[in-house]
Amino acid sequence: MTALGFEATSRYADVGGLRLHYHEAGSEHGTTVVLLHGGGPGASAWSNFRRTIPVFAKTFRVLAVDQPGFGLSDKPTEHDQYFTHSARALRGLVDALGVDRAHLLGNSLGGGAAVRFALDHPDRAGRLVLMGPGGLSVNVFSPDPTEGVRELGRFGAKPGPSREKLEAFLRTMVYDRSLITEELIEERYASASTPESLRAMAAMGASFSRPDSFEQGMLWREAYRLRQRVLLVWGREDRVNPLDGALLALKLIPRAQLHVFGRCGHWAQIEKFDEFNRLAIDFLTDGE
Repeated sequence: MTALGFEATSRYADVGGLRLHYHEAGSEHGTTVVLLHGGGPGASAWSNFRRTIPVFAKTFRVLAVDQPGFGLSDKPTEHDQYFTHSARALRGLVDALGVDRAHLLGNSLGGGAAVRFALDHPDRAGRLVLMGPGGLSVNVFSPDPTEGVRELGRFGAKPGPSREKLEAFLRTMVYDRSLITEELIEERYASASTPESLRAMAAMGASFSRPDSFEQGMLWREAYRLRQRVLLVWGREDRVNPLDGALLALKLIPRAQLHVFGRCGHWAQIEKFDEFNRLAIDFLTDGE
């Protein structure tokens, strides 16, 4: 793991006026996989995928991207619907790096950005691995807003962010709450509580209700257009995008399959680390 630590894999690229930060490993491989993190306070490619990167880098060229507004990437507040915003930045990044086509693996917000990228640039997207993806998840039985979404909204609300609010949010992410350590809370809070991060998160949230572009986030309405093979991964105990949210996507996406992990919340790639890695890598390397 030392050889694939933060500094060894850290990279920057200037893309359409944005400075994007990403991690790269496994550059000797011909097939590229892009990892896209979720959208909670303090999220980044490293926080979501630090253990995933070296595993996938044994087989793929891995690009783990800090999406705009997160991690060490720029944090603009003037942008259109967030999935479109992030997908456009990703298109610029793969262009800059000379990647013609990449598989996409995305958690939550990152899953939505991956789907938007595949819809807008179908020739550039390979297979999709989507863990509780935003925009595709439509709750058939569960109420909205979900517990996780409510806690997300509370974090930046008056009188302002706190470690206690962040811990409450993070606890909705997982089935096994022992994963929410003091170290994790401190690391995420340090990133999430800066003024620029708070402004970026507010702008991201607002973009989902902008009258001129919010429909770009309703990915389920376009899911039938996906021609890639799609692996939907859900935790049975997901309290952010509950399991019933998978049903419409599973019905609409022509080449979809669904895998459900029991005793697992919204972070399948962390809570079911070994099983998830085997499942995803097998899916991405399996012949047509």
